[in-house]
Amino acid sequence: MTMTTKSSDVLLLGATGFTGTLITRYLCAHPQRHLFTFAIGARSRSKLDALVQKLDVPSSVQLVQVDVTDKHQVEEAVKSTRVIINTVGPYWKWGTPVVAACVRNGVHYVDLTGETHWVKYIISRYDYYATKTGSIIVPQCGYDSIPSDISAFLANKTVKAHSPLLNLGTSTTGHKIRGGISGGTFASAMTAMEEVPRSVHKEASLPHSLSPIVGVKPSRRQFCYNLPIPGGKEIYGAFFFMQPTNRAIVQRTAGLFELEAIMHEEAHLQRYGSNFSYDEFLVMPSKLVSTLVTTAFVIGFGMLALVRPFRWLVKKWMPQPGEGPSEEQMQNGFMQCTNLAISDSSPPVHVQSVVKGNADPGYFLTAIMISESALSIILPPPSQTESLRSRTEETQIHNLSALARQGGVLTSMTAFGDVLIKRLEETGRFEFSSCVVEDGGARKGI
Repeated sequence: MTMTTKSSDVLLLGATGFTGTLITRYLCAHPQRHLFTFAIGARSRSKLDALVQKLDVPSSVQLVQVDVTDKHQVEEAVKSTRVIINTVGPYWKWGTPVVAACVRNGVHYVDLTGETHWVKYIISRYDYYATKTGSIIVPQCGYDSIPSDISAFLANKTVKAHSPLLNLGTSTTGHKIRGGISGGTFASAMTAMEEVPRSVHKEASLPHSLSPIVGVKPSRRQFCYNLPIPGGKEIYGAFFFMQPTNRAIVQRTAGLFELEAIMHEEAHLQRYGSNFSYDEFLVMPSKLVSTLVTTAFVIGFGMLALVRPFRWLVKKWMPQPGEGPSEEQMQNGFMQCTNLAISDSSPPVHVQSVVKGNADPGYFLTAIMISESALSIILPPPSQTESLRSRTEETQIHNLSALARQGGVLTSMTAFGDVLIKRLEETGRFEFSSCVVEDGGARKGI
């Protein structure tokens, strides 16, 4: 597969949706834009034309009319590119044909799903096949679940830098966020609730459902979480509705690294360890508020699931597909993910890792995260582009992890790792830190 056989390096599906529009705008203005070819796809040609006018999309960006329900159109669109960015959800309904076409044709793929049940399905059906065609398939490349995945990844790097023989025990992330919700996200949640069989949900909700290795039993959900940072202030939190899907992805990352270390001794620095467990919560100002928020979530979710009139009212009240936060709301948003990881050694080593993002995490930052994930496959970070004269797809993929070079259904950290972290950092919207913390506030960074 060579670049001359493709009409674009990156094809964005669902470009006219809310998040798709943000991705289109971001990639059109990307500092490396002159180094990659770009196409935008959608079902409606008139909406594509309207998007071009709205964003003043340059003529160098190709327009592709493609209906994801038409397998022939999907196949032809996928064959024309090197990397697919898929924002067309719900993925349980519309995502599988796109993944299947990518795997058949050795094309790489990233998306924004948060549907663990669907990710489990594509792993079971396409993971092995993708390793045969070299296709890199990475679901959940937005706020679901890159910050969580990076938090545990950084913690492991810091523990290994402290002592290569150490492994992680517990790893817990507190999410502090300000952001909005789009109609597409809510539509995916309703589809999962109303159309996905309960048996499928039950299998996907089992511990380590996405991991090739079953690890330790995770902790139970709590009404009030607490995270005592050595030498720092204790953090309290409520149950986070994204915890199940984020934890499943982090567990898959740990499982893939563990399996790689079993098969290849030189990969031992990547492994989190057989005693690794992950959890997360939504940061709140106090124990009382944490308990109240968790209680409200449990009641609200129960009513959505069981009371149809309530669900109908919520559907009327929530944003519709294509709607989302205003530009001002997105610019005023932020995220801060604070992870405390504790080694499984005696005495234990405590590591604090922080992932910060300056904008709405669910949409503005998500558009950046998925875009940079796609570009990780075809380009080095902007600061490392001096060697691009001899750039090829194979050269860049060899700069990624051994798992990425094999292909398969991976996670952001098993596929892109440090390359993605560097790319995100260079956008100016993200900050990353990780250090050993001790009682008294002493810190030792990597």
